[in-house]
Amino acid sequence: MPQESRPTRTKAVSTRNATFQYWETLLGNRTKRNRAGEMIIQGVRPINLALESGLALRTVLITHAHGRSRWASDTIAAAERAGAVPYLVAPELMSELGEKSDEPPELLLIVGIPDDDLSRLPAPADALYVALDRPASPGNIGSIVRSVDALGGHGVIVTGHAADPYDPQALRASTGSAIMTPTVRLPSIRPALEWVEQLRADGVNVQIVGTDEDGTADVWDVDLTGPTLIVTGNEHSGMSAAWKEACDVLTRIPMSGHASSLNAANATAAILYEATRQRRTAGRDSVE
Repeated sequence: MPQESRPTRTKAVSTRNATFQYWETLLGNRTKRNRAGEMIIQGVRPINLALESGLALRTVLITHAHGRSRWASDTIAAAERAGAVPYLVAPELMSELGEKSDEPPELLLIVGIPDDDLSRLPAPADALYVALDRPASPGNIGSIVRSVDALGGHGVIVTGHAADPYDPQALRASTGSAIMTPTVRLPSIRPALEWVEQLRADGVNVQIVGTDEDGTADVWDVDLTGPTLIVTGNEHSGMSAAWKEACDVLTRIPMSGHASSLNAANATAAILYEATRQRRTAGRDSVE
Protein backbone atom coordinates (compact mmCIF):
# COMPACT_ATOMS: atom_id res chain seq x y z
CA MET A 1 0.00 0.00 0.00
CA PRO A 2 1.15 3.61 -0.53
CA GLN A 3 2.67 5.28 2.52
CA GLU A 4 0.01 6.52 4.91
CA SER A 5 -0.47 10.24 5.33
CA ARG A 6 -2.48 12.48 7.58
CA PRO A 7 -6.12 12.98 6.58
CA THR A 8 -6.71 16.06 4.43
CA ARG A 9 -9.53 18.50 5.06
CA THR A 10 -12.53 17.50 2.95
CA LYS A 11 -13.23 19.73 -0.04
CA ALA A 12 -16.64 20.20 -1.67
CA VAL A 13 -17.82 20.21 -5.28
CA SER A 14 -21.44 21.18 -5.87
CA THR A 15 -21.30 22.60 -9.41
CA ARG A 16 -19.91 21.53 -12.76
CA ASN A 17 -16.71 23.41 -12.10
CA ALA A 18 -13.22 22.76 -13.48
CA THR A 19 -12.56 20.02 -10.94
CA PHE A 20 -15.72 18.14 -11.88
CA GLN A 21 -14.98 18.58 -15.58
CA TYR A 22 -11.54 17.07 -15.02
CA TRP A 23 -13.13 14.03 -13.38
CA GLU A 24 -15.46 13.73 -16.38
CA THR A 25 -12.47 13.54 -18.72
CA LEU A 26 -11.20 10.50 -16.77
CA LEU A 27 -14.36 8.70 -17.88
CA GLY A 28 -14.73 9.82 -21.46
CA ASN A 29 -11.43 11.14 -22.77
CA ARG A 30 -8.80 8.46 -23.28
CA THR A 31 -6.01 10.88 -24.16
CA LYS A 32 -6.51 13.04 -21.09
CA ARG A 33 -7.03 9.99 -18.84
CA ASN A 34 -3.71 8.52 -19.88
CA ARG A 35 -1.93 11.85 -19.79
CA ALA A 36 -3.15 12.34 -16.21
CA GLY A 37 -2.32 8.73 -15.34
CA GLU A 38 -5.54 8.36 -13.35
CA MET A 39 -8.77 6.37 -13.62
CA ILE A 40 -12.07 6.30 -11.75
CA ILE A 41 -13.01 3.10 -9.92
CA GLN A 42 -16.74 2.39 -9.62
CA GLY A 43 -18.50 -0.33 -7.65
CA VAL A 44 -18.10 -1.98 -4.25
CA ARG A 45 -15.94 -4.94 -5.30
CA PRO A 46 -13.55 -2.95 -7.54
CA ILE A 47 -13.15 -0.32 -4.81
CA ASN A 48 -12.40 -2.99 -2.21
CA LEU A 49 -9.82 -4.54 -4.54
CA ALA A 50 -8.26 -1.14 -5.24
CA LEU A 51 -7.66 -0.69 -1.51
CA GLU A 52 -5.81 -4.05 -1.48
CA SER A 53 -3.96 -3.60 -4.74
CA GLY A 54 -1.09 -1.27 -3.99
CA LEU A 55 -2.26 1.20 -6.62
CA ALA A 56 -1.74 4.83 -5.70
CA LEU A 57 -4.97 6.16 -4.17
CA ARG A 58 -5.30 9.76 -5.31
CA THR A 59 -8.85 10.88 -4.50
CA VAL A 60 -11.97 9.59 -2.77
CA LEU A 61 -15.24 11.11 -3.98
CA ILE A 62 -18.04 11.00 -1.43
CA THR A 63 -21.73 11.62 -2.05
CA HIS A 64 -22.91 14.58 -0.01
CA ALA A 65 -25.55 12.84 2.11
CA HIS A 66 -26.74 12.74 5.72
CA GLY A 67 -26.13 9.02 6.21
CA ARG A 68 -23.89 6.34 4.76
CA SER A 69 -23.29 2.64 5.20
CA ARG A 70 -20.64 1.16 7.48
CA TRP A 71 -18.80 -0.09 4.38
CA ALA A 72 -18.63 3.45 2.96
CA SER A 73 -17.45 4.96 6.24
CA ASP A 74 -14.75 2.33 6.68
CA THR A 75 -13.64 2.62 3.05
CA ILE A 76 -13.44 6.40 3.16
CA ALA A 77 -11.32 6.22 6.30
CA ALA A 78 -9.01 3.60 4.74
CA ALA A 79 -8.62 5.64 1.56
CA GLU A 80 -7.78 8.78 3.51
CA ARG A 81 -5.20 6.91 5.60
CA ALA A 82 -3.62 5.75 2.34
CA GLY A 83 -3.31 9.32 1.13
CA ALA A 84 -6.48 9.88 -0.94
CA VAL A 85 -7.78 13.45 -0.91
CA PRO A 86 -11.49 13.49 0.08
CA TYR A 87 -14.14 15.46 -1.80
CA LEU A 88 -17.82 15.82 -0.91
CA VAL A 89 -19.70 15.83 -4.22
CA ALA A 90 -23.30 16.78 -4.92
CA PRO A 91 -25.51 13.68 -5.48
CA GLU A 92 -26.50 14.59 -9.03
CA LEU A 93 -22.83 15.01 -9.99
CA MET A 94 -21.91 11.70 -8.34
CA SER A 95 -24.62 9.98 -10.38
CA GLU A 96 -22.92 11.22 -13.54
CA LEU A 97 -19.47 10.12 -12.42
CA GLY A 98 -20.79 6.78 -11.22
CA GLU A 99 -22.74 6.39 -14.48
CA LYS A 100 -25.81 5.38 -12.50
CA SER A 101 -29.33 6.47 -13.39
CA ASP A 102 -31.13 5.29 -10.25
CA GLU A 103 -29.18 6.66 -7.30
CA PRO A 104 -25.69 8.06 -6.75
CA PRO A 105 -22.94 5.76 -5.51
CA GLU A 106 -21.84 6.33 -1.95
CA LEU A 107 -18.27 6.82 -3.08
CA LEU A 108 -15.83 6.52 -5.97
CA LEU A 109 -12.06 6.23 -6.02
CA ILE A 110 -9.56 7.86 -8.33
CA VAL A 111 -6.37 5.79 -8.53
CA GLY A 112 -3.16 5.90 -10.49
CA ILE A 113 -2.89 3.92 -13.73
CA PRO A 114 -0.04 1.42 -13.37
CA ASP A 115 3.03 1.69 -15.58
CA ASP A 116 3.11 -0.18 -18.89
CA ASP A 117 6.15 -2.16 -17.83
CA LEU A 118 6.51 -5.83 -18.78
CA SER A 119 8.46 -6.44 -15.58
CA ARG A 120 5.09 -6.17 -13.79
CA LEU A 121 4.15 -9.56 -15.25
CA PRO A 122 5.25 -12.44 -13.02
CA ALA A 123 7.15 -15.29 -14.69
CA PRO A 124 6.47 -18.53 -12.80
CA ALA A 125 7.29 -21.94 -14.26
CA ASP A 126 3.60 -22.42 -15.17
CA ALA A 127 3.20 -18.94 -16.66
CA LEU A 128 -0.06 -18.31 -18.51
CA TYR A 129 -0.58 -15.03 -20.34
CA VAL A 130 -2.92 -13.58 -22.93
CA ALA A 131 -1.86 -11.14 -25.65
CA LEU A 132 -4.61 -9.13 -27.31
CA ASP A 133 -3.76 -7.98 -30.82
CA ARG A 134 -5.42 -4.62 -31.57
CA PRO A 135 -8.68 -5.32 -29.66
CA ALA A 136 -11.42 -2.87 -30.62
CA SER A 137 -13.90 -3.41 -27.80
CA PRO A 138 -13.25 -2.21 -24.22
CA GLY A 139 -15.91 -4.66 -23.04
CA ASN A 140 -14.07 -7.58 -24.64
CA ILE A 141 -10.82 -6.51 -23.01
CA GLY A 142 -12.49 -6.36 -19.61
CA SER A 143 -14.17 -9.73 -20.08
CA ILE A 144 -10.88 -11.36 -21.11
CA VAL A 145 -9.03 -9.83 -18.16
CA ARG A 146 -11.75 -11.27 -15.92
CA SER A 147 -11.26 -14.72 -17.48
CA VAL A 148 -7.48 -14.51 -17.07
CA ASP A 149 -7.96 -13.70 -13.40
CA ALA A 150 -10.59 -16.40 -12.84
CA LEU A 151 -8.70 -19.17 -14.66
CA GLY A 152 -5.26 -18.77 -13.14
CA GLY A 153 -3.58 -16.52 -15.70
CA HIS A 154 -0.69 -14.25 -14.78
CA GLY A 155 -1.18 -11.20 -16.98
CA VAL A 156 -2.45 -9.54 -20.15
CA ILE A 157 -0.60 -7.73 -22.93
CA VAL A 158 -2.43 -5.38 -25.30
CA THR A 159 -0.54 -4.61 -28.51
CA GLY A 160 -0.99 -2.15 -31.32
CA HIS A 161 -3.75 0.39 -31.90
CA ALA A 162 -6.31 -0.87 -29.42
CA ALA A 163 -9.15 0.02 -27.10
CA ASP A 164 -8.10 1.17 -23.65
CA PRO A 165 -8.10 -1.47 -20.87
CA TYR A 166 -8.71 1.39 -18.41
CA ASP A 167 -11.82 2.63 -20.19
CA PRO A 168 -14.80 2.53 -17.77
CA GLN A 169 -16.49 -0.11 -19.96
CA ALA A 170 -13.43 -2.36 -19.68
CA LEU A 171 -13.18 -1.84 -15.94
CA ARG A 172 -16.85 -2.67 -15.42
CA ALA A 173 -16.65 -5.76 -17.64
CA SER A 174 -13.69 -7.02 -15.61
CA THR A 175 -15.70 -6.65 -12.34
CA GLY A 176 -12.52 -5.62 -10.56
CA SER A 177 -10.13 -8.12 -12.14
CA ALA A 178 -8.44 -5.33 -14.12
CA ILE A 179 -7.22 -3.91 -10.82
CA MET A 180 -5.56 -7.14 -9.70
CA THR A 181 -4.42 -8.63 -13.05
CA PRO A 182 -1.25 -7.03 -14.45
CA THR A 183 -2.06 -5.51 -17.83
CA VAL A 184 0.55 -3.92 -20.07
CA ARG A 185 -0.12 -1.83 -23.17
CA LEU A 186 2.49 -1.95 -25.94
CA PRO A 187 2.62 0.09 -29.16
CA SER A 188 3.57 -2.93 -31.29
CA ILE A 189 4.36 -6.64 -31.22
CA ARG A 190 8.15 -6.11 -31.12
CA PRO A 191 8.59 -5.42 -27.37
CA ALA A 192 6.30 -8.38 -26.62
CA LEU A 193 8.45 -10.73 -28.67
CA GLU A 194 11.63 -9.35 -27.12
CA TRP A 195 10.12 -10.01 -23.69
CA VAL A 196 9.27 -13.60 -24.69
CA GLU A 197 12.84 -14.13 -25.91
CA GLN A 198 14.18 -12.83 -22.61
CA LEU A 199 11.90 -15.18 -20.67
CA ARG A 200 13.17 -18.08 -22.76
CA ALA A 201 16.76 -17.03 -22.15
CA ASP A 202 15.97 -17.00 -18.42
CA GLY A 203 14.68 -20.57 -18.56
CA VAL A 204 10.92 -19.93 -18.88
CA ASN A 205 10.31 -21.61 -22.24
CA VAL A 206 7.14 -19.80 -23.24
CA GLN A 207 5.25 -21.13 -26.27
CA ILE A 208 3.12 -18.72 -28.29
CA VAL A 209 -0.29 -20.18 -29.14
CA GLY A 210 -2.41 -18.24 -31.60
CA THR A 211 -6.19 -18.57 -31.80
CA ASP A 212 -7.56 -18.76 -35.32
CA GLU A 213 -10.65 -20.38 -36.87
CA ASP A 214 -8.32 -21.75 -39.57
CA GLY A 215 -5.83 -23.09 -37.03
CA THR A 216 -4.13 -26.40 -37.71
CA ALA A 217 -4.63 -28.00 -34.27
CA ASP A 218 -7.76 -28.49 -32.18
CA VAL A 219 -7.37 -26.78 -28.81
CA TRP A 220 -7.55 -30.03 -26.81
CA ASP A 221 -4.69 -31.46 -28.88
CA VAL A 222 -2.32 -28.61 -27.97
CA ASP A 223 -0.21 -29.08 -24.85
CA LEU A 224 -1.00 -26.07 -22.69
CA THR A 225 0.59 -27.38 -19.49
CA GLY A 226 3.85 -25.47 -19.96
CA PRO A 227 4.47 -21.71 -20.00
CA THR A 228 2.08 -20.31 -22.59
CA LEU A 229 1.19 -17.01 -24.21
CA ILE A 230 -2.25 -17.20 -25.85
CA VAL A 231 -2.76 -14.67 -28.64
CA THR A 232 -6.24 -13.42 -29.53
CA GLY A 233 -6.63 -11.30 -32.64
CA ASN A 234 -8.77 -8.32 -33.47
CA GLU A 235 -12.51 -9.01 -33.34
CA HIS A 236 -12.95 -8.35 -37.08
CA SER A 237 -9.63 -9.02 -38.81
CA GLY A 238 -8.08 -11.61 -36.52
CA MET A 239 -4.38 -11.78 -35.77
CA SER A 240 -1.89 -9.65 -37.66
CA ALA A 241 0.59 -11.33 -39.97
CA ALA A 242 3.37 -10.50 -37.50
CA TRP A 243 1.64 -12.31 -34.64
CA LYS A 244 0.77 -15.30 -36.84
CA GLU A 245 4.40 -15.60 -37.88
CA ALA A 246 5.51 -15.45 -34.23
CA CYS A 247 3.18 -18.25 -33.12
CA ASP A 248 4.57 -21.69 -32.40
CA VAL A 249 1.15 -23.20 -33.08
CA LEU A 250 -2.21 -21.97 -34.39
CA THR A 251 -5.13 -23.56 -32.59
CA ARG A 252 -8.85 -23.62 -33.26
CA ILE A 253 -11.94 -24.38 -31.23
CA PRO A 254 -13.96 -26.94 -33.19
CA MET A 255 -17.47 -25.70 -33.94
CA SER A 256 -20.71 -27.59 -34.25
CA GLY A 257 -23.95 -26.01 -35.36
CA HIS A 258 -24.06 -23.04 -37.70
CA ALA A 259 -21.58 -20.65 -36.00
CA SER A 260 -18.16 -20.48 -37.62
CA SER A 261 -16.44 -19.06 -34.54
CA LEU A 262 -16.87 -17.61 -31.04
CA ASN A 263 -16.34 -13.96 -30.25
CA ALA A 264 -12.93 -12.93 -28.95
CA ALA A 265 -13.84 -12.96 -25.26
CA ASN A 266 -15.59 -16.34 -25.36
CA ALA A 267 -12.87 -17.97 -27.45
CA THR A 268 -10.15 -16.76 -25.12
CA ALA A 269 -12.07 -17.97 -22.08
CA ALA A 270 -12.53 -21.40 -23.66
CA ILE A 271 -8.81 -21.78 -24.33
CA LEU A 272 -7.89 -20.53 -20.86
CA TYR A 273 -10.29 -23.09 -19.41
CA GLU A 274 -8.68 -25.84 -21.48
CA ALA A 275 -5.25 -24.77 -20.22
CA THR A 276 -6.51 -24.90 -16.63
CA ARG A 277 -8.11 -28.31 -17.22
CA GLN A 278 -4.93 -29.74 -18.67
CA ARG A 279 -2.81 -28.38 -15.84
CA ARG A 280 -5.08 -29.77 -13.14
CA THR A 281 -5.18 -33.15 -14.88
CA ALA A 282 -1.39 -33.17 -15.17
CA GLY A 283 -1.11 -32.27 -11.50
CA ARG A 284 -3.37 -35.14 -10.42
CA ASP A 285 -1.50 -37.58 -12.66
CA SER A 286 1.83 -36.57 -11.17
CA VAL A 287 0.51 -37.15 -7.63
CA GLU A 288 -0.82 -40.60 -8.55
